[in-house]
Amino acid sequence: MAKLYFMYSTMNAGKSTLLLQAAYNYEERGMEVLLLTAALDRRAGPGRIGSRIGLGREAETFTPETELFARLEARQNDGPLACVFVDEAQFLTEAQVWQLARAADDLGLPIMCYGLRVDFQGHLFPGSATLLALADDLREVRTICHCGRKATMVVRQDGEGRVLTDGDQVQIGGNESYVSLCRRHWRKAMGQS
Repeated sequence: MAKLYFMYSTMNAGKSTLLLQAAYNYEERGMEVLLLTAALDRRAGPGRIGSRIGLGREAETFTPETELFARLEARQNDGPLACVFVDEAQFLTEAQVWQLARAADDLGLPIMCYGLRVDFQGHLFPGSATLLALADDLREVRTICHCGRKATMVVRQDGEGRVLTDGDQVQIGGNESYVSLCRRHWRKAMGQS
């Protein structure tokens, strides 16, 4: 039975690396996969999934308007599809997560979603919230804070390294903008006692 999976973490935990490795494992065994990533995240280039350690490959993109069930059904009708991999899954809409769940249920497609759980203010992303509610299998990808504890939060910084406490939920960036911290150090950085 196909399932909807959500692998979540903070920034810089290796989610994209894990996605690329898992997709490679399927393809090494002669199975077809489909890679999807958010069109708005162009850090590795348009329509490209990239990891901090230099791995990368082309992917199809989605926007909030993309009807994912119809797209996956059409792709499956073109030939066997063993698995669907979704990077930057926090940018999915609630409706799109439901479409992915339907693809797992009705099309028998395993759907592997990788993304952030919370934003820099500690709020769930809409896509992540829906994945946490609907996924058949939740897996935390762990990374560590500078103190050695498990990092579960992320702060956004400006160009001078000052922590920002407000702003838009979505601002694309990497190591230059975000630092993963444990909750205790996140609270301290955000000025919360």
